[in-house]
Amino acid sequence: MERASFLYIDGVTKSLKGVTELAYFTSKQVAAIAISAALYGVLSAYIAPIFWGATHMPFFCDTLGMFAFILILWWVRKFGAVITTGIIATIVTLTLNPYSTQFFGFTAASIVFDVLTKLIGYRNSLEKPKLSVISLLFASMVSTATAGIIIGYIFMNPNFLIQWFGGVAFFAVLHATGGVIGAIVGITLTKALSTRISLTRV
Repeated sequence: MERASFLYIDGVTKSLKGVTELAYFTSKQVAAIAISAALYGVLSAYIAPIFWGATHMPFFCDTLGMFAFILILWWVRKFGAVITTGIIATIVTLTLNPYSTQFFGFTAASIVFDVLTKLIGYRNSLEKPKLSVISLLFASMVSTATAGIIIGYIFMNPNFLIQWFGGVAFFAVLHATGGVIGAIVGITLTKALSTRISLTRV
């Protein structure tokens, strides 16, 4: 009877292990995505409007977004992780601040960033010293410029956009600048973490 019980427990353990191995994201990766997305969403909902009202510069969300995306990319290294982060952050932002519909631009940015880094390759984006910096800066600029174009054309008042920024093109450049700042912060942090954390053991 004891042996049968042992075999039953062992079988359940192996079954659960098999289910875990089949899951696309591990529980720790899901937790990391959720925490990063929630923090991104909360800051975007409450702090970003204050920053925009004080400066009329669209840097904050871009900087915060690229920082969050690069951190998740480095931690998870699976396609869809950044997109999932962007979608969750969008839900959180709109739940807390329903008027922040422009955040859909950053949802699009997460898709562009995830696709670009997948095409470039995760080893090229994360492990090769010089190439990783160039790759992440490029992906960040393209992603946030895309967000700027979408926000400028769809969510901004055309007269306000022309008066303050001269048009969508310069507005997109400002978003890309915020993306570069976020990328620099994200790259610096992940490089520091790489010397202290072995992801194969986490």
